[in-house]
Order: sequence, then C-alpha cells, then structure tokens
Amino acid sequence: MTFCLAVKVQEGLVGIADTRITSGAECITARKVSVHTHGQHSLFLMTSGLRSVRDKVVTYFEEALESNTGEYDRLYKAVNALAAQVRRAAAEDKEALEASNLSFNLHALVGGQMEHDREPRLYLLYPQANWVEISPGTPYSIIGETGYGKPILDRTLKFSDSMQFALKVGCLAFDSTRISAANVDFPIDVVIYKRDSFEIIEHRFEKNDLIEISNWWQERLRESVRLLPSKWINSLFHEATDVGIGQTLPLTSTGPP
Repeated sequence: MTFCLAVKVQEGLVGIADTRITSGAECITARKVSVHTHGQHSLFLMTSGLRSVRDKVVTYFEEALESNTGEYDRLYKAVNALAAQVRRAAAEDKEALEASNLSFNLHALVGGQMEHDREPRLYLLYPQANWVEISPGTPYSIIGETGYGKPILDRTLKFSDSMQFALKVGCLAFDSTRISAANVDFPIDVVIYKRDSFEIIEHRFEKNDLIEISNWWQERLRESVRLLPSKWINSLFHEATDVGIGQTLPLTSTGPP
C-alpha cells in the first residue's frame, strides 16, 4: 500500500510520500513522487496503485512532457496529458490485469504551477482518468492508506496555515499511518513548492531523522488523555466502585443450614 499526501495552503504546496513497496512477502524501497521543472513550468506527481501500472503511466507522461513542454502553460493541461496516458495504459493492460484478478487502480496527485497559473494548483486523478481540483475548503488529499492520517488533518489543517505548519501536520499524519499500517513506512520523500517560485524543493527523511518527533508526539498524546477533564465520567466510576463494594460484602445467613 501507499501513503501519499498533498496539501495546498496560501503560501504554496507540500507533498509527502512513503517509499515502501510490498509484493507478497517482499518489501522494497522505491520513490513514489517525481518532480518535473522547466523554466516557469513546475510540477510534482505522486502515485498509488500497482507499481507496473505506475511505471508505465509515468514513463509515457514524462515523454509527453519532454515532447510538448510549451503546450502546458496551465497545470490542468498537464493533468489532462497525464489522464491521456492513464487511458492509454488502461487500453493496453486493464483487460489482462483483470483476467489475473488485479485491479487497474492508479491514483495520482499532481501539484505545481505553470506559466499562466495565477496560483499553485493541486489535482487528484482517478483510475478512470477523470480528475478533481483540491480546494481551500478541504486543502489536502491522501491516496493509498487514507484513513489513519485523516483525523489529525481534519482537526487541525486550514488553508490559511503556513507551509511549515502543513508539513508538521503532514508528518504526524504519516506517522499515525505508519504506526497502524504495516505496509507504510520510512523513508519518506518530501516536496515543497512556494507560490510563484517555480522551484520545487525535495528532501528525504529516514526513520532516525524523525524518531524523536514521533516519540515526542506520542508522549504528548498520552499526557493529553491524562489531562482530559474527567467530571463527565466520574459518576460512572463512582457507580462502578459502589457496585464493587457491594459484591465484596460477606454473605450473612438468616436461618439454619
């Protein structure tokens, strides 16, 4: 499985992708994010799904970018080009995959800014090759293991937050997923795009780089639970204590045996 998260805030975009690939009992490390920059054309692409489908689609897409760079002056046009390659790969492989009980299940997150985009854009592409744009109302999207990291993002992340805040929350969302899903793990690849910069920063974090943060967060969670007001449950435990005392009282005899 996969954990890929992309966030859009006012300042720009943040992306986080794990690198674990599982095939049966085998686990390997491989990148799930690719970066493409050329002048005032900057985008990153993150994917989840069958690795063979991903590799074919990304190869086709990179070829299309290299051949027609000038055509993609808006990010949605590049996303449309990616969608065309998804359809192409589906036409070539989907029938054979389904005959082997495998799903054509590629999902993709595409973020960046092209020459004529007024601001950074972020899109989610489905296996059917249709897409939606990520909006300020819910300024993030996860592909792969979506459930474990979602609560912290929904509770804390806002479009008005800084990129630094978004990266912190994103790393905690990844950590929650890593703890609960055995098929998601370090290292993680991080990409950062600041609005109107046309430059994407990439960095890889190993487990040892973030273990202190993970432990710090876990202890703060436990401490927060200990500090949670208890008035609303005190009566319940008083009742439980009373019942327990009553059950331990010795039985008295009222007549001959």
